[in-house]
Amino acid sequence: MTKFIFSFFLLSFVTIHVSAQTREELERQRSQLKKEIEQTEKLLSSNKAQTKENLLQWKLINNKVNLQDRVIENISKDLRMLDNNIYGIQKDINKYDRLLDTLKQEYAKSMVYSYKNRSNYDFLNFIFSADNFNDAIKRITYLKSYRTYREMQGQNILRTQELRKKRIVDLGGARQTKTSTLQVQSKEMQTLEQQQKEKDRILAELKKQGKNYNNQIAAKQRQITKVNSAIASAIKRAQDAARKEALAKAAEEDRRKKEADKANVKANPVTTSTSPTNGTTKAVSKPTKVAAPAKTNTSVLLNSDNLALNASFERNRGSLPWPLDKGYVLMHYGKNTLPSGTVLVVTSTTISSDIGTAVKAVFDGTVIMSQAVEDMQVVTIQHGRYFSTYSNLSGVTVQKGQVVKTGQVIGRVAANFDGVGAIDFYMSNETSNFDPESWLRRR
Repeated sequence: MTKFIFSFFLLSFVTIHVSAQTREELERQRSQLKKEIEQTEKLLSSNKAQTKENLLQWKLINNKVNLQDRVIENISKDLRMLDNNIYGIQKDINKYDRLLDTLKQEYAKSMVYSYKNRSNYDFLNFIFSADNFNDAIKRITYLKSYRTYREMQGQNILRTQELRKKRIVDLGGARQTKTSTLQVQSKEMQTLEQQQKEKDRILAELKKQGKNYNNQIAAKQRQITKVNSAIASAIKRAQDAARKEALAKAAEEDRRKKEADKANVKANPVTTSTSPTNGTTKAVSKPTKVAAPAKTNTSVLLNSDNLALNASFERNRGSLPWPLDKGYVLMHYGKNTLPSGTVLVVTSTTISSDIGTAVKAVFDGTVIMSQAVEDMQVVTIQHGRYFSTYSNLSGVTVQKGQVVKTGQVIGRVAANFDGVGAIDFYMSNETSNFDPESWLRRR
């Protein structure tokens, strides 16, 4: 019975400990969500002070509402965990109650038996009625064991009562924690309601802008088209230059080969041999080795100079640095649903940051384009057969043909149509653009 009680207590302690660990994890997650909400609120407040309602505000308030939803979901999980804990503690208390009833009944029976056999005469009669000496010894041992058993029964009752008291204290603590958590949940729900109202207000203001907002969307679409065209032209020029360079190298190698063949002929003059049958002579020249065909690369852009760079760029997929040290993703690659319900398809990632923030190269490479497109400055950097493009810059500090390093400042963030600082970050190969965020490290 003692072993059973100890095992039961140990199992209860382990259950409480595991539950506490899980609640600690939830609290850490909640704390992280709170920090993200605070950062978003700072960005939102800063943007409100500078401009009227715009797409960035709408994205930020959306993000804030989503984070608040996650906070409430986190609290709900915590409450479910507390309910399970309370249920488990109550089950333990019920088990202790049943165990105490059993122990008390057994102890009462043993006490009744002891009372009925309390006289020394009964004790001696029990011993001396043994058939032999060994049997008498066994009876004495039995009586001692029975006395010990009764003492142990009393100790078990006291120990079980103590364990029950502790679980009752745990139950009170769990209920108090649940009450405070419910209060926190209520406050967070009120905060979510206020944020939702702010979100609806911003959406209404954006819809009021109507025609002006639609003109901005159309201008953005034209801008995307022109930047994509400029990127495609820059890549084509890079391909043409690579082909010319490859042809020039091939011509130079052919010229050197011919010169080597001429030098070989001079060093090894023609010899004659006489035929044993008819006595005629014929010239015998030393055979020349036939050159193996040159291996062709899968891309015209790859050569001996940038093969290692290209391989290094591919190895760094998913771990490239962001072009801005601090920034908020305003639009993702692909389809983006705007406040008006319009779906805008973009081939870049739009990152918002303070106007004038430094824009940095995400990897080593060579600048193949640095020009103005629609009153914006655009820079494209080649990394082997891959390209990164930084659009809507100001104060560009690099020029075409310049070699740049990872993290080197190439320009500054300029204002977009809403007057908010933002850049469009593109990543491309020889045929098309692809999602830049899949190549950048997670923030």
